[in-house]
Amino acid sequence: MVARGFAAAITLMAVLSVGESARAFDDAQYPDFRGQWAGVRFPGVKGQGSFDPTKDWGFGQQAPLTPEYQKVLAASIADLARGGQGGWTTGACLPPGMPAMMTLYRPMEIVVKPEITYMLIDHAINNHRRIYTDGRDWPQEIEPSFLGYSIGKWIDPDNGGHLSVLEVETRGLKGPRAFDTSGLPTHVDNQTVVFERFYLDKDNPAVLHNDMTIMDHALTRPWSVAKIYRRNGAQYPDWAEDNCGDNNPLVHIHGEYYYKGADGHIMPTRKDQPPPDLRYFKPPQK
Repeated sequence: MVARGFAAAITLMAVLSVGESARAFDDAQYPDFRGQWAGVRFPGVKGQGSFDPTKDWGFGQQAPLTPEYQKVLAASIADLARGGQGGWTTGACLPPGMPAMMTLYRPMEIVVKPEITYMLIDHAINNHRRIYTDGRDWPQEIEPSFLGYSIGKWIDPDNGGHLSVLEVETRGLKGPRAFDTSGLPTHVDNQTVVFERFYLDKDNPAVLHNDMTIMDHALTRPWSVAKIYRRNGAQYPDWAEDNCGDNNPLVHIHGEYYYKGADGHIMPTRKDQPPPDLRYFKPPQK
């Protein structure tokens, strides 16, 4: 009898705990970020998903690069013109990292919880951001990652009793990274800091804004960009799997990219490309 009574008490405590948790998370206080979000591409803009979506990639971005990093961009664009990969790193199956991943080369799903917001993106490899909104301070040490460490805060700028804006700061990044596929560079010191402000469009809740400002030592000043995402209205949107290891035709050998040909042989990616170093292979016998 005592055992059954103790078990009943434990069950009751668990039910009450779940009830408290459910009451604590009132999703009506938060904006409706549910669904599948895709990056908006503007007609006439050149480039495969430029960082500032309103401008052509490369020099057309008019990014406030230092003279040193203008040369890095020029070298990347010249390499692309020769058939190379430039400064974009996903050819080596590396993730684009922050802030480039927020261009949304693949769709995004957002999961909002009181203590954390998840941003789930499949591109090259899984790029799943965790934005902590539990009031924590910055750790004394951050293990660098391509996604960085993100702390956010929900605000009610209109004092309407509804948390409508998510403000996020991201630090603790590692490289190599670039802003977009032109190889527009971030600084090699990886001291990038990214500020974001997410909110739904007041006239169209199917549009999500991400006002982003980047501080980086490759830039002469903070760079602000307005990214826009559109919600897929399908009831069951398609979530395509993007597995870089399965689909990548490129091989990276000693600083050079080569293609894996359909016949299984290595092919050059650009004209007059030198072959890979074969010092560890015996030459074929004649």
